[in-house]
Amino acid sequence: MTTMPETRGRLTPNRPLADLTWLRVGGPADWFCQPADEADLSAFLGALDPDIAVFPMGVGSNLIVRDGGLRAVVIRLGRGFNGIAIDSDTVTAGAAALDAQVAKRAAEAGLDLTFLRTIPGSIGGALKMNAGCYGSYVADHFVSARMVLRDGTVRVLGPGDIAFAYRQTDLPEGVVTEVTFRAETGDPEALAAKMEDQLARRDASQPTKDRSAGSTFRNPAGYSSTGLADDSHELKAWKVIDEAGLRGVRKGGAQMSEKHPNFLINAGGATAEDLESLGEEVRKRVFQHSGITLEWEIMRVGEPAG
Repeated sequence: MTTMPETRGRLTPNRPLADLTWLRVGGPADWFCQPADEADLSAFLGALDPDIAVFPMGVGSNLIVRDGGLRAVVIRLGRGFNGIAIDSDTVTAGAAALDAQVAKRAAEAGLDLTFLRTIPGSIGGALKMNAGCYGSYVADHFVSARMVLRDGTVRVLGPGDIAFAYRQTDLPEGVVTEVTFRAETGDPEALAAKMEDQLARRDASQPTKDRSAGSTFRNPAGYSSTGLADDSHELKAWKVIDEAGLRGVRKGGAQMSEKHPNFLINAGGATAEDLESLGEEVRKRVFQHSGITLEWEIMRVGEPAG
C-alpha cells in the first residue's frame, strides 16, 4: 500500500463511506483524511503523491458514492473548520460549518443570509454547487474563499477567480477551507420569522423525513435559474417527472418520492446502483415523454461494485 504523509488529524485506510452520506450508500475510500486545521491540510496535500486523486467531501447531503467505493484520498473537514465570524456586513464561515447554522448566526447579528437556512449541507459544498433558494444564490453574496490547492499552496479566490453558473462553480482542484459572504442588514426577529416560514414551506412540500440527497435533477436549462435578469422559473424538474408518470416509481430499494417526485429516496436497503439506475431510468423516460433532458444535481462518484 502507498506510504501516506503524516497528519496531525486522522488518516484511515479503507474507510466505508455509506454512513457519511444522507442516502446511506457507497463503498469505501482508499484513504480517509480528517485534517486538524488548514496548516495540517496544506502540509498533507503538499507531501501527497501528485498522482493520487483527492476528493473533498462535505456532509454527504448531495452525493451518491457508488458501491465499489472511491480510489482516492477523501478529505473531510471537521471541527477545525466550522467557525463562524461576523464583521460589519460580512460573515466568514469555515467550509465545514453547516449552511443552516451560518444562516442562524447571521440572522442573530441582523444579517440576511436566510436563503441558506433550508439548504442541506455545509458551506464548502454550498460554494461548490452555487447553492440557492428562494431566488438567492451563493454567487449573489460571495466575497472571497480560501482554498488549499492540490499542491498544498493556500490561495484566496475573489469573485473574478470563480465562474459561477446554475448549481455549479468552476473551482480549482483542492479543498475549500473558508468562505466570506456579504449580507444585507435586517431585523433579527424578522429574519428568524422568515426562516421559520421557509422551514414550514419546505417540510410541507419535501420528504424531509426520508433518506434523500435533496433535489435529484436540476430544473431544465432555459426555464429556471441562470441568475440572469430575464430568468424564467416556469418549468420545474418535479413537474416533467410527474407528467411522465414517474411519481413514486421504484427500483429495488430506491424510489422517486410520492411527496416530491424530484427527490430520489432510499426507501430501505437501496444500493447506490439502485439509486443511480432509477435516476437514469427517470431521465430516459422524461426524455421520451417530453424531449427534455434532465441533468443530475446529485454528484455521483466512485466505481460500481466489482
